[in-house]
Amino acid sequence: MNSPPSRPRQRLLLAASCCLSLLINTTCQAKSEGTPTLGFAKVKPTDGPSVETDGGYMVAYTEQIPGTDVTFEMIPIPGGEFLLGSPADEAGRNDDEGPQVKVKVAPCWVGKCEVTWAEYQAYMNTYAGMKSMNSMRVEMKRFGAESEKLKPLPAVTNYLKQEQLDIDGVTSPTPLYYPDVTYAYGDQPDQPAVSMSQFAARQYTKWVSGITTREYRLPTEAEWEYAARAGSTSAYSFEDGESLDDYAWFAENSNDELSAVGSKRPNAWGLHDMHGNVAEMVLDQYDEAHYGSLTGTPTALEAVRWPTELFPRSIRGGCWYDEPEALRSAARRQTDSEWKEEDPNLPKSPWWFTEDPTSGVGFRILRPLAPMDNELKQKAWDVDNEEIRLDVAGRLQEGRGTRSSADPRLPAALEELESAGLVE
Repeated sequence: MNSPPSRPRQRLLLAASCCLSLLINTTCQAKSEGTPTLGFAKVKPTDGPSVETDGGYMVAYTEQIPGTDVTFEMIPIPGGEFLLGSPADEAGRNDDEGPQVKVKVAPCWVGKCEVTWAEYQAYMNTYAGMKSMNSMRVEMKRFGAESEKLKPLPAVTNYLKQEQLDIDGVTSPTPLYYPDVTYAYGDQPDQPAVSMSQFAARQYTKWVSGITTREYRLPTEAEWEYAARAGSTSAYSFEDGESLDDYAWFAENSNDELSAVGSKRPNAWGLHDMHGNVAEMVLDQYDEAHYGSLTGTPTALEAVRWPTELFPRSIRGGCWYDEPEALRSAARRQTDSEWKEEDPNLPKSPWWFTEDPTSGVGFRILRPLAPMDNELKQKAWDVDNEEIRLDVAGRLQEGRGTRSSADPRLPAALEELESAGLVE
């Protein structure tokens, strides 16, 4: 992966706080009977993208993150088959892009844009409230819902009465030691969030799934490339004769900075920045030879190289400091353990990368049409590596973390704590 222009020298001390906040995600709850489900319509809309299904039409929608005024847009993507990878004669091709294999992709919704700082910081901002919830939890355990401290806090009381601490947790990012370094290329609400680890990105999807009751995750490599191509078979998703400059932020036009998401033209399916701006993490372990191990016509989920090692993980799409060939639909990248070298935490933070290449790495989310079973939820959301597992357990044991339930009651409970002046 190319490196961006040099950051300010305060970059050398970047680190994420060692503390972690564990959230617990509850099963996505069904909507009340008769209530329209976000993203569905009974009849085909007169305009805008739509995908016909047995139960009606998948349509574009806007999700508001509960407890905030932050929103993001999701676009319906039709199912179909495509050739994953690039042909042997494609200019700029690398050996890890083949051999090409036909893959079947199910209908889904994909984020119209990359996850922004507004969205990711809404997640980061849960840390203080979740930490303050600890004292309320102790109060509930000792005195029950009739505690004098809890009586003025009905939302907190309702949340704690329903909390399930015995189910698998999801971690929340913690305050940065040196935000000016992480945000060296900007932290505007409409800029893509960058520099978090793949683990942190997956935990974001679990958190937002829990509080919205809709299931979000990272796309697989195959799903990402299918969405990026938008039915195209050439190196880029746009037609011959069109300019990459119209669709992507890259080395030649980015002015050495992150740009607002959605400020270039979308591909044919309405997705912005699939080429450039920031490269995007996906679910897969990076494996140079993985395509050659696929046989028949696997589904996108059958084609996943599920991670077992912390490094390398796959990233796709190219970024603002890359040359054009790195932005091709089939181009593949990988994470690197050296991206954590300047993190002074021991052990290194599972949340943040610290090296300059990651100022060009973010992520985009996907919502599958078919509900995820428990096995897929675990693979998409939870710790998948023993190194991270031990790190989190050790931090909790040392008292540098906390845990709670990430369910639809959480935002109201945190807001109530904040209003009562009880957030540390």
